[in-house]
Amino acid sequence: MRFPLKLTAKIARYIVGKKIRRVPKFAMVLQLEPLHTCNLTCTGCGRIREYSTSLKDMVPIEQCLAAAQECDAPMVSICGGEPLIYPKIEELVAGLRDQGRIIYICTNAMFMRKKMREYMAAHWSPAMEEPLRQLLAGQLVTEKEAEQIRHGDEKARAKLTIKPTAWMYWNVHVDGLEYTHDLIVEREGVFKECVAAIEMAKILGYQVATNTTVYKETDPQELEDMFKYLSSLGVDGHTISPGYDYDAAKKDMVKRLGKDPKAFFLTRELTREKFKDVERWGQLFTIFGTPGYLEFLAGHRELACSAWAIPTYNVRGWKAPCYVMTDSHYQTYSDMVAKVDWDRFGVDETGCGRDPRCENCMMHSGFEPSAALSSSPRDTWINFKYNFGARPAPYPASAELSQKAFNGATIGKGHLAEAKAAVRDGMSGAKSAFARNGNDLPNLEVAGGGSCGSGNGAADLSQRDQLLARLQETKK
Repeated sequence: MRFPLKLTAKIARYIVGKKIRRVPKFAMVLQLEPLHTCNLTCTGCGRIREYSTSLKDMVPIEQCLAAAQECDAPMVSICGGEPLIYPKIEELVAGLRDQGRIIYICTNAMFMRKKMREYMAAHWSPAMEEPLRQLLAGQLVTEKEAEQIRHGDEKARAKLTIKPTAWMYWNVHVDGLEYTHDLIVEREGVFKECVAAIEMAKILGYQVATNTTVYKETDPQELEDMFKYLSSLGVDGHTISPGYDYDAAKKDMVKRLGKDPKAFFLTRELTREKFKDVERWGQLFTIFGTPGYLEFLAGHRELACSAWAIPTYNVRGWKAPCYVMTDSHYQTYSDMVAKVDWDRFGVDETGCGRDPRCENCMMHSGFEPSAALSSSPRDTWINFKYNFGARPAPYPASAELSQKAFNGATIGKGHLAEAKAAVRDGMSGAKSAFARNGNDLPNLEVAGGGSCGSGNGAADLSQRDQLLARLQETKK
């Protein structure tokens, strides 16, 4: 099976129960955003821009759990922002498990290894010695960290941690191979950390999924190579969705990066061109979802939008009408379902947007539920066959595949390479902007100690932008 049997059975019982009771609209997956603070400034991400005035705000854990209880979705995707920054993330995961939810922690992976070391320290026993040796051999932990795990103090032993379970996935953001991914997240080394975190998670017995957003410049062949590489690492499954040109991301792209959003985001026609091989990928790799949605992405059918089935709850309440568009926030899920005029949004049966903002949207959060909830005999059959059929075999690991994956900063061809050279060669007498100590260049850190800023003003420019600005200065 592509998806574990007991998880599939839970979701199936939930859907059947709602249909028997003739509930017209219900939540399938809750997108829970306990905070919008992030340690990265990914190009194309609207969250840290749209909610720039509330980046320091957090949803109290009791409120998070109440939202999950209210909409009663069987699956909860904890996102943000970066959810591992949330101070009560361990308590939140434990509380959702107590409610019987399937949990996805959507993370950029920068803090994953830290959280897994905490788990090992809290649950240390001689049985963990062999996994720890594997981690040391793979340079996934240091000797110092290994000793801290083995000889943790009373506080470390008592800490509530995120432990492996069949009901939880680390859902790691990976938007391409090294060069592309680091470019999109605007920081070199992130892809390498993602891979290290995935490798550590699999050694320790965690389930791992990845989520990928496809943009106009994304090369479809690179996506296939990415799936091959991730499959060779033992990743349990993947979700993939086209990038959508929503307002907050577009405005930031123009103001902060000086880029034309039309050169970055996908139209509906371009989406279908990028995803023309997605059905074949669905047979080769463990792509989570439905074959109906893959057909939709490939342009072989139309689907209506069911944004109410994957609602978003955040610091301002229930976001409406959908994950990417914000017209208002509601205090309760039932209020949102009842008061939003859903017929005004999405697309009609010909694929035309009812709202101009919906014209090019083909995002997972709106259209995947439509395929999953379809009652047509054909869709029921292909969904059953897809999910209960044989799981695709892992792609064989090889040195060639790994070399292809690490095609950026690892081999000195990262997106900051030109700017680094300018700092090194074009600014004689100045110390490197990448020096660990004694750097006499102006501070290049993102405002707020590395966490996301508002995206407004020079103080909030990413390291990439500041270095590229220095490059331009040296050329004058």
